[in-house]
Amino acid sequence: MADFKRSDVEIDEDRAAWRGFFQVREYRLRHRLYKGGWGRWLSRELFVRGPAVGVLPYDPVLDCILQVEQFRVGAMNRSASPWIAELVAGIIDKPDESPEDVARREALEEAGIDIQEMEAIAEYYSSPGGSDEYFYLYCGRANLATAGGFFGLAEEGEDICAKVMSFTDAMAMLDAGQVSSAHNLIALQWLRLNRDALRQRWLA
Repeated sequence: MADFKRSDVEIDEDRAAWRGFFQVREYRLRHRLYKGGWGRWLSRELFVRGPAVGVLPYDPVLDCILQVEQFRVGAMNRSASPWIAELVAGIIDKPDESPEDVARREALEEAGIDIQEMEAIAEYYSSPGGSDEYFYLYCGRANLATAGGFFGLAEEGEDICAKVMSFTDAMAMLDAGQVSSAHNLIALQWLRLNRDALRQRWLA
């Protein structure tokens, strides 16, 4: 495959098409082609989200995970219910915050729990065809013995239900096709593959 780089894209115009809770930018651009030369000028919109982080809280002692459930506008017209079970997650919007810092802050805000050790699962673009979101995914050790309840920041319109479930129930939910969030799907599949080794390390 061709070794294309950022310099193989030319931008003729870059403007803000929308500014609200999120931002959309509109570009007029062209890029080099596999067969050689340059393609035609294209108009493309970019949904600007930036970097984000998600963490799957896991208690190796109880062999349980925690999920947060909240209303999601993106699922409003497709799902039977737009209340989606997800990971603890948040946007990295401060230059001095690391992904791990944000994961721990969000775990406290969304579920009232402290994340201890963290295991990196993956880094990836969530939907690069139209969004610049780059996602950092973790599994975090947590004490879930008394976890669960209702959380979220009222000033941000958050209304979050944190739920603890056994590893067995989580895997049954996965196998039944009841996990509809991609980040959650990746994290739970990772936990299925790495649970035994993770428990050995965290319980040593």
